[in-house]
Amino acid sequence: MSGKRIYSNETKIEVAQRYQKGDISILELAKEFHVNKTDVQKWSAIYKEHGVEGLTKTSRTYSGDFKLAVVKYIQDTGASSLAAAAHFNIKSSPTVSKWERIYYEEGAEALYEERRGRASKMATEKKGRKKKNVNENEDLLAENERLRMENDYLKKLIALVQKREESEKKRK
Repeated sequence: MSGKRIYSNETKIEVAQRYQKGDISILELAKEFHVNKTDVQKWSAIYKEHGVEGLTKTSRTYSGDFKLAVVKYIQDTGASSLAAAAHFNIKSSPTVSKWERIYYEEGAEALYEERRGRASKMATEKKGRKKKNVNENEDLLAENERLRMENDYLKKLIALVQKREESEKKRK
């Protein structure tokens, strides 16, 4: 089973505190505690920003306004998703990256939609994911039209080449 290992709060706090002292590198800590170096970076950033309670806080649901504020913070400061997650005390930096992707692909309104869990078959029409389908349909129609034009052009070109070959045969 390949999955993310879950570490105790005590381990996270100890790793973050040791790194904050500055007498050991991230790689050395990662090896000593048998953790990923990215986890060491994440825990130390959260600890620096929010202290012990930042590492012990449980997951929560975020409002659309909060998600939008996080994306705006990234735009304004140029912060990475890891830095933004630490700043806003969000457990998972990929969550922040997901919000950013949704914002750029579907707009700010899409951040207010509830997207957790498996989408029902009818949900795609109700939940506003229709925007993407409309754009996909327009793209497909445009591509179809371009391919038809290309096909017509090639047919005319072939007809001209055949006509030229016939006239050359008649000359001989």
